[in-house]
Amino acid sequence: MEKKNDITTIADIQQLVDTFYGKVRENPLIGPIFNGVIGDRWPEHLAKMYRFWQTVLFGEHTYFGSPFPPHAQLPVDRRHFDTWLGLWHGTIDQFFEGEKATEAKWRGDKMAEMFLSKIDYFRNNQSSPLL
Repeated sequence: MEKKNDITTIADIQQLVDTFYGKVRENPLIGPIFNGVIGDRWPEHLAKMYRFWQTVLFGEHTYFGSPFPPHAQLPVDRRHFDTWLGLWHGTIDQFFEGEKATEAKWRGDKMAEMFLSKIDYFRNNQSSPLL
C-alpha cells in the first residue's frame, strides 16, 4: 500500500477542500442545504475555505472573519454534523496521513461540536449570535 503524504501545502488544502465540498454538494442530506445557501457562489466559498484551513492548519493568517454567524440559522442538527464529519474524515483519509491530517480531523470535530452547541443554544434561547 502506497504511503500517503501529510497536508503540507496550499495545493494539498485545495485538493482536500475541493474534493470534500464535491462530496458535500452531492450528499442527499447536507447537499441541498449547502447548495441552497451558496447557490452559484461556490468558487468564492471554496477560496474562503482554502484561506480558512490555511490559517487553521499552517498558522498563515489569510482568513479573516467569523466562521459561525453564516451557519447560525441553518436548519441543521446532529445528523447533519455527523454527515459533514464523515465526509471530512473520509476525504482526509482518502488522500493524507500524518500530523496535519490528524489535526485537520480533530479541528473538524471540535468545530462541529462548537457549531452544534451554539446553534442549539441560539435556538433554545431565541437569541442571535454576535457578529
